[in-house]
Amino acid sequence: MSTPEPLVAATPKLREQRDYLRLLAARVSGGAANQMLMVALGWQMYDLTGSAWDLGLVGLAQFLPALLLTLPAGHLVDQRDRRLLLAASLTLQSVVAAVLALGSAGAWVGSGLILSLSVLLGMARALQMPAQQALMPSLVPAVLLPRAVAAASSTMQTAIIGGPALGGALYALGPWLSRQLGHTAAPTAADAAHWGAAGVYTVSLLMLAASIVAVLGIAPRAVAARRAAPGWTEVTAGLRFIWQRPVVLGAISLDLFAVLLGGATALLPIFAKDILHTGPEGLGLLRAAPAAGALVVGLWLARHPIARRAGRWLLGAVGVFGLAMIGFALTTSFWVAFAVLAISGAADMVSVVIRQSLVQLETPDEMRGRVGAVNSVFIGASNQLGEFESGATAALLGPVGSVLLGGFGVLAVVALWFRLFPDLARRDSVHPRP
Repeated sequence: MSTPEPLVAATPKLREQRDYLRLLAARVSGGAANQMLMVALGWQMYDLTGSAWDLGLVGLAQFLPALLLTLPAGHLVDQRDRRLLLAASLTLQSVVAAVLALGSAGAWVGSGLILSLSVLLGMARALQMPAQQALMPSLVPAVLLPRAVAAASSTMQTAIIGGPALGGALYALGPWLSRQLGHTAAPTAADAAHWGAAGVYTVSLLMLAASIVAVLGIAPRAVAARRAAPGWTEVTAGLRFIWQRPVVLGAISLDLFAVLLGGATALLPIFAKDILHTGPEGLGLLRAAPAAGALVVGLWLARHPIARRAGRWLLGAVGVFGLAMIGFALTTSFWVAFAVLAISGAADMVSVVIRQSLVQLETPDEMRGRVGAVNSVFIGASNQLGEFESGATAALLGPVGSVLLGGFGVLAVVALWFRLFPDLARRDSVHPRP
């Protein structure tokens, strides 16, 4: 008799994880919608006020509710159905898009309404980010998680590329939309701006609706955590968990300070309009440029994960990001600006994949909501608070001085983190040590 061959478990494949693919679809659709919203909000606010300070206030209005609500939201994510919480956050963003679409079509959107609705966007993201981060590891086998993170991050870049480009193009179609809706053959600039913004917000609303449908198609997952009262000890458990792990703390805080200092997103309307002399379609391309670079690197990392010297790769990538921002501040060429922003996005993708893999693989499932909430606060601070910082320093130093100072600040942070977090610099693999 022949001896039967031993059974070998088939290696799982990402394309076979259907719920994971549904989450990817939701991230792409919702992410593109969000990017379109931000392009229209930025251009509309600058059209209304012409103020760098007001552009910064849009970021601050989104950051403050996220700062206050994200930790309680993370506790909630560890207790309730993460799919439904993610769908709820997307629904709130849909309400914002609907109000902006109606207000722009009716020409009653002002700076005060934009700031008020930015607060609602901040509230929605306070729930969305921890729910989204905690949900993904439950949809794929642990062995696939680093590749899943890289694939999700690179796929998300398609939304961050397409969303701003589409949003800018739709905004630029304002004069055509105005004529099609029965206005004069030569609509005023104000009419064109209103209808251009209304078109962007309407398409964003439809894409958010598609994202909600995709999320609700994911099969429910059991939550491992016990149903605990949301006391302060439970709410802050994620903070304590991260504080006790220097590698995770170093990775998250590095991203916080790098993007807080070096981000230039809030100032792109000023660079596009006053320095690079382009319109909303050019602004859309500039916002898409970092994602274009990130997409290329993300696709590479999905097939060739970083296996050695992860800590040095992380710190080096953030250093390249700082150098790219210095280059962006110094150029007056649109296409050079596009290129250096693409380089900044490529470097940021390396940082994102390593950081998210470290955080997810070091965190047990019952803690992922609360740890994801802390991570969301750090990311929110680096993005929304960074936009406020950019607007405030630009009001004092001008847009070029603001971005230049931020780029050098990023390089200083990298040098300091080598000394403050030596375990991070020496970390070889993203997988936890046995």
